[in-house]
Amino acid sequence: MSDLPLVLSVTSGKGGVGKTNVSVNLACCLARAGKRVVLLDADLGLANVDVLLGLTPHHNLFHLFHEGASLKDILLETPYGFSILPASSGMSEMLTLSTGQKLELLEAVDELEEQVDYLIVDTGAGIHDNVVYFNLAAQERIVVLTPEPTSLTDAYALVKVLKLRHGVEHFKVLVNMSPDAKSAREVFTRLHAASDHFLSGVSLDYVGFIPRDPAVRKAVVNQTPFCAAEPDCAAGQAMQQVAMTVQTWDVPENLDGNIKFFWKKLLFRS
Repeated sequence: MSDLPLVLSVTSGKGGVGKTNVSVNLACCLARAGKRVVLLDADLGLANVDVLLGLTPHHNLFHLFHEGASLKDILLETPYGFSILPASSGMSEMLTLSTGQKLELLEAVDELEEQVDYLIVDTGAGIHDNVVYFNLAAQERIVVLTPEPTSLTDAYALVKVLKLRHGVEHFKVLVNMSPDAKSAREVFTRLHAASDHFLSGVSLDYVGFIPRDPAVRKAVVNQTPFCAAEPDCAAGQAMQQVAMTVQTWDVPENLDGNIKFFWKKLLFRS
């Protein structure tokens, strides 16, 4: 693997697809594999990474932008081997970051460069400004969707916006809450066909699927990652496979023109 951190966003066109749960459990699996992982909660106004983990942070990104806190003040270790950068919930000031705040966050996260192998960015859902921004700042993007038709439509909308307005062409796709492998593949095939037909140049790679599993709901209620609570459950085993796939990805050699986390080092190298 490159000596540079790999920054990957976990994103979706609509809420309710389990995106944050995917982020938390992917972080858990990568940490268990001995990787240094930081999970950034980038759903800035409706944050819930800390809730899924049963944690109560004293500081979050609101304090970075509005009260002069440092990244070290905010970074919170979890019992699962990875750290989080929590955001705030119910703070309207965080719903849209100014250009200065975006640059401030990029600069602050630069401090982590020597300390992490993976920076996972859990974005909000939809296509509003913050979601688009954090997807542009990542090097890889995992689009999470479910077999529901609305999820497919909204995932396509997100891919379309990132491609047509910002030139992003490469996406990873993860199907969550699928009844089986066949259904997951069918969902991916439909997204791939629509993108291939209407969005010339877009590349979609299938990462895998997470099956419907009662262990997931149980873990959410108990505020524990299902990969930690029941690692051998069907969803846990599937997430482990996804984490193994992620570990084969290298930091992309080519920049696409969008600003990135750790972008200075990337620019210097390129």
